[in-house]
Amino acid sequence: MERNIVLNQINEIFIDILDNKQIQLSDKTTANDIEEWNSLTHMELVVSIEKHFKIRFSLKEIQSWSNVGEMIDCVLSKKNSHS
Repeated sequence: MERNIVLNQINEIFIDILDNKQIQLSDKTTANDIEEWNSLTHMELVVSIEKHFKIRFSLKEIQSWSNVGEMIDCVLSKKNSHS
């Protein structure tokens, strides 16, 4: 699975969950960059991403992310190990 495809799909999930069509994610995007992204919406985003990609993240993985790029790395790692 290509990184830019994953980024675009995650961007759509963020737009949907955070109800903000202006969101344009990059690898360096953090919760500090998006007003609607707080601890509650973070969990909603994680669950939606897990459902969309049919994967599961561990709590340790979720806590290790410091930006969207690390989230994408984790998705790609899981998708590539299951293909």
